[in-house]
Amino acid sequence: MKRKNEPTITGDLFEEAKSSEQKYVLRLYVAGMTAKSSEAIRNITKLCEEHLEGRYDLQVIDIYQQPKLAKGEQIIAAPTLIKKLPVPLRKFIGNMANKDKILVGLNLRPKEDK
Repeated sequence: MKRKNEPTITGDLFEEAKSSEQKYVLRLYVAGMTAKSSEAIRNITKLCEEHLEGRYDLQVIDIYQQPKLAKGEQIIAAPTLIKKLPVPLRKFIGNMANKDKILVGLNLRPKEDK
């Protein structure tokens, strides 16, 4: 039995993230200014502006210039986006073009059952 005010996995986390003013802390790790890196930066910036306007902090980190940061986060591929806050931590690898997958991972859209 679900207790009152206890979030469920499906819709309540989505509603909580959508309605709250929680600040999102995101780090995008890229490998130089390649076409894939530039595309990832454009895609995630656009997504953040559309869905998190005024409540996100996006830091772009070039793993060639700051390899210690990449090692500390155990980055094995680039581009990689890490959602530090709100918890839980999430990682996304690629050019950030799969908007639906990222929105679900950021708890900004509920996961659709198939």
